[in-house]
This record gives sequence, C-alpha cells and structure tokens, in this order.
Amino acid sequence: MQKEIERLENAVDRDPALAIGTAKELVESCCKTVLTKRSGAYASGADLPPLTKLVANELGLVPERFTDAAKGAETIRLISRNLAVLTQYLSELRGLYGSGHGRDGRHRGLQPRHAQLAVGAAVSFIDCVTETFPERQFREEADAAPAAATATAGTSSRRS
Repeated sequence: MQKEIERLENAVDRDPALAIGTAKELVESCCKTVLTKRSGAYASGADLPPLTKLVANELGLVPERFTDAAKGAETIRLISRNLAVLTQYLSELRGLYGSGHGRDGRHRGLQPRHAQLAVGAAVSFIDCVTETFPERQFREEADAAPAAATATAGTSSRRS
C-alpha cells in the first residue's frame, strides 16, 4: 500500500485526474483486501460506498467502547463515520474529474490542490483501516485462545 500511496502523491501535481482516479481505486483495493482476509463477504461488483460500509462494520471503525459519558465520545464517532462517508464523495469526484472515463475536448479538470484533497482523504481512510485491521485480528485471536484452551482441556479430561 505504501508504494501505491507514494505513486498517488507523486501524481498530484503532474496529473490531478490520475491522482483522483487512483485514490478511489486504492481505497477500493484496501476494502476488498480487508474483506477478503476477514470474511470474504462482498458483492463482486460492489461500488465503493457499500465496500467502505462493510469494512467499517467488519473492523468496528466506529468505536463501540466509548460510552456517551466518555469525553469526546460523540466527536470520535462522528469523525469515524465521516471518514467512511468521505469515500462516497471520493467516488463521485472520480466519476466527474478522475481518470477512467473518456472526456470530450471541452472538459476542464481540477487543480492539484483538489487532487491533494482527494488523495489526503483516501490516505486517511487507508491509514485508519490498515492500523485497525491487525489490532482487531490480534484481539480476536487473543479472545479465542482461552476458549480453545478450555475446549482442549475438556476434551483431554474426558479421554482420561
């Protein structure tokens, strides 16, 4: 992913349309990779917004451990939700100004600053997902270990 992010950032100034299109594609690849490794459950032709919603649910990107009494809990929830919503806007921007669509001679693209905004949104989402993914895997494996040990202990005691 890091190599792809570097390619994205290098394209911002010289080819904003490519940066916007590739940002959307990279978020899509990130989502599909996580879903394949976790549950494998997504429609083959799924658009980006449903994919990001699946990833957000699968990884619990909107933190459940913060109670309403925790300082800033609602703010953290809103930022997490909006991060996933940003991908919908990224998809729409790619459709209007990104690479991947034929354009007529009158089409005017966006400026590098707009591409940087799209790339920044994509990278923020990807960073959040790639940092959350191993944490969730580790936690689930740690939670499963005592249950597996108990099941094994119960089986061996029955054999005695």
